[in-house]
Amino acid sequence: MAKIIMTVDDSASIRQMVSFTLKGAGYDVIEAVDGKDALAKVDGAGINMVITDLNMPNLDGIGLIRQLRANPSMKFVPIIMLTTESQDSRKQEGKAAGATGWIVKPFKPDQLLAVVKKVLG
Repeated sequence: MAKIIMTVDDSASIRQMVSFTLKGAGYDVIEAVDGKDALAKVDGAGINMVITDLNMPNLDGIGLIRQLRANPSMKFVPIIMLTTESQDSRKQEGKAAGATGWIVKPFKPDQLLAVVKKVLG
């Protein structure tokens, strides 16, 4: 059975690129437009990994990670930040919230897949 990865980004082009890259590597993908949308889609979806943007309307990436980590079924699911932010302070904030890793945009599909494979094993 294919692993399910949720991609959360308010940019349709980024969601499409992430989705296309992951589907091409054999993963199932659930797309969400922001943190609120992601939380609505997470329950019962059997998600194996989340890739989220940091800056989004309604609920940003840090808020999303905190709420996902509070959900027992998502406590140990890897969460990768995919964002234009690269300051150490933002990375520390992400780590403190429960982020597993950090990829800075723009990203190369091979780089994304390497991180996914490393984290999902």
